[in-house]
Amino acid sequence: MSSRNLFFLVLLSLFINACSITAPFVDRRREAGAQTQASLYVGASTPERPAICYNALTTPYKDVLALATQECIKQKTGSYAVPEKQTSFTCRLLIPNHFYFRCAGAAPQKEKNVDIPLMDENK
Repeated sequence: MSSRNLFFLVLLSLFINACSITAPFVDRRREAGAQTQASLYVGASTPERPAICYNALTTPYKDVLALATQECIKQKTGSYAVPEKQTSFTCRLLIPNHFYFRCAGAAPQKEKNVDIPLMDENK
């Protein structure tokens, strides 16, 4: 097999495998070892403003919205996501689009902790 054919075979296999990696994801980058909550998140995505990377050709908008809403509920910053803006070619090569959301609605209630004093076992 010539080197040209080998190159095209490798390129074809990479392209076929890369097409299966187009699932949308939350683009949240964190700074390792950050001392404060304000310096923890790097970039536009924060718990109250999730940014979703997706491919507009393979992912319908309702899936992107559902992922953002799940992220708002998971982070306890709102009950649903509201779209703010969309950009192109700002994420990865095969997932080039960003959709920025804002969490809205009443945040889910945090579980109440009840402090019950425990007795020492030694007494």
